[in-house]
Amino acid sequence: MDFSLPKELEELRGRVNAFVGDVIMPVEADQVNFDEHENIGEAPLQALRTKAKAAGLWAPQMPQSRGGLGLNTVGMATFYEEAARSRFGPVVFNCAAPDDGNMILLDRVAREDQKDRWLQPIIDGDIRSSIVMTEPAPGSGSDPTMMLTRAERSGNDKWVISGRKWFITGAEGAEHFILLARTSDDKRGALTTFLFHKDQPGWHIVRRIPIMGPEEHGGHCEVVFDGLEIDDENRLMEVGEGMKSVQIRLGTARLTHCMRWLGMSKRAVEECLDYVKTRENFGATLADHEGVQWMLADAAMDIEIGRLLTMRAAAKLDTGDQARKEVSMAKIWVSEILHKTIATAIQLNGARGYSKDLPLEWMYRYAPQAKLVDGASEVHKMVVARHLLNDGMDFWSWD
Repeated sequence: MDFSLPKELEELRGRVNAFVGDVIMPVEADQVNFDEHENIGEAPLQALRTKAKAAGLWAPQMPQSRGGLGLNTVGMATFYEEAARSRFGPVVFNCAAPDDGNMILLDRVAREDQKDRWLQPIIDGDIRSSIVMTEPAPGSGSDPTMMLTRAERSGNDKWVISGRKWFITGAEGAEHFILLARTSDDKRGALTTFLFHKDQPGWHIVRRIPIMGPEEHGGHCEVVFDGLEIDDENRLMEVGEGMKSVQIRLGTARLTHCMRWLGMSKRAVEECLDYVKTRENFGATLADHEGVQWMLADAAMDIEIGRLLTMRAAAKLDTGDQARKEVSMAKIWVSEILHKTIATAIQLNGARGYSKDLPLEWMYRYAPQAKLVDGASEVHKMVVARHLLNDGMDFWSWD
């Protein structure tokens, strides 16, 4: 059992770390570079993306033949963790949600002509994308089988879409969309996946939903479909394979969230280390106090456990296994410790941690969504429990 990285991957990890520290973090430190939704502004983003491409650090998850680095899932885990040392790192390197998961899905299941039209512009960074799944109650949330949005056949070569979706990440500003809709009332094979462009008539954004924390580019939107026509040639996979496409996308996407959240968790600790070593209190530095050491030790152990869970799931995905229990365990743990670690870093920094002088308050407002996106923690605990009940003591077997 080897926990070391291949030489070339360790070299890549170092390059990403250096680029984030030397190039991205100085831009992040100046709030003049932020947009009105507390994300990086378009002009500084494009400047950084140009530098990332020149440095050979672009689209790590995509094939080399299409301009990416061609990393497997273990390689992605290594890259993404370092990238997310900055809150703006993933979007600079073109491995941020939702584009990241959308690219992975299209690369795996789209026809070559669909990849040329719908995927390549996202890889190149020319456009953004969005996936349209979640609905208001009583429609689909964590359970896609409750989907109400419908796609009805119109002749032999078109589909007409009607329904309402919400919390659609990145919808405002996206050009390419992946849509999941009901095409049958059968219990199995009820859903189908489609591709459409923002300029097609028959749909509109109702509102950009205000949220607690800073937003991804394009926000989280509520949209209505009232006659959107989609050519059958822009159907993704076969009719009735919508749930299959969801599992293909979310299996890896849930884990890439964990990879990025681990990087953010490590950054939170980084923001308090120098301070506790130098800040004196009651005749000693904070780091000399036993209580502070316990807080730091808990944070370090929590992050390391998350890294091991994430890397184990990544390695299993690379074998072709769906790694459902491994991905769910990583998703639960890393989403929980993200919030905990940031709170610890704020506490150790005192009032300065609560201020906008440090990125911690931004991160603290961002963190709660981790326990909700791509399946709430409670849903993933149900997945883990089902595996335990089915496998018994074999749950803990080694591969």
